[in-house]
Amino acid sequence: MPPSASPISPTGEQWVIAHGHQEAVITEVGATLRAYTLGGNDVVDGFGPTEWSHAGRGQVLAPWPNRLGDGKYEWRGVRAQAAIDEPALGNAIHGLVRWLPWRLEANAQNVVALSYTIRPTPGYPWSVELRCEYRLRRDGLVVTTQATGVGDAAAPFGIGFHPYLSVGTDQVDTASLLLPASRRLVLDARQLPTGEVHDVDGTELDFRSGRTIGGTRLDTAFTDLRRATDGIARASLEDPATGRGVELWADDRFRYLMCFTGDTLEPDRRRRAVAIEPMTCPPDAFRSGKDLIVLEPGESWEGSWGLHPY
Repeated sequence: MPPSASPISPTGEQWVIAHGHQEAVITEVGATLRAYTLGGNDVVDGFGPTEWSHAGRGQVLAPWPNRLGDGKYEWRGVRAQAAIDEPALGNAIHGLVRWLPWRLEANAQNVVALSYTIRPTPGYPWSVELRCEYRLRRDGLVVTTQATGVGDAAAPFGIGFHPYLSVGTDQVDTASLLLPASRRLVLDARQLPTGEVHDVDGTELDFRSGRTIGGTRLDTAFTDLRRATDGIARASLEDPATGRGVELWADDRFRYLMCFTGDTLEPDRRRRAVAIEPMTCPPDAFRSGKDLIVLEPGESWEGSWGLHPY
């Protein structure tokens, strides 16, 4: 490399948007939320410009979120085999678009929009156009996604997002977590749903009223989300000592929240933040068919979620 050349970021172009004391950085690779701060304090536990996204940090998970057992499925007579990129558990994980470069569609001081067209592959033999917009408003970050079927056949679809929320605590044990979910999916040793759904009432997984996380380990898919009259479900993480917190909200297109306390991450990242992941469908949905979105040719879907730091 010539002495005057600058190294290329592993995540490509970086777009910085701002509003008041808020700043967010979105990357070309994966349309990833690399960083989000309020007054210089991290709202998400992201990664630096010379790093790439480990453990799904800030990534868009499409056309399926979470895990797909054996990477193998059949939908309406079409068989597909996705690459096994979680070999330890024999799963395909978090879809296809998180490592790919997206196209810039719009950019202003407080907004950036990126798009990507999924083309047929052995792992997903359909065509879908994605557009993801990140917008900073006075009350926080809003993420709006559209998915449109652009092939000649209907396509199964699901999407999720993977922000790690941070409130400045060294470990999440001292933070208070609120999850508006009354039930959770029972997962097997491969983190795939068994088909059983259990109430959280009276268990250590009941965070409906908000409480200190303590030693609770979470890598759990929650559902039956309590919603306000506006249809929004709201989860939050807060440091009781300082009052610093962040609320994650999701509209009614997102029926599941995956919550992960990072116990299996590398030591310097372990239990440092809590991933609260809005998902439209449960893990392994391409095999179970549960809550899949069906995109007919020319048909569009739209959903929004966001972060409100305080």
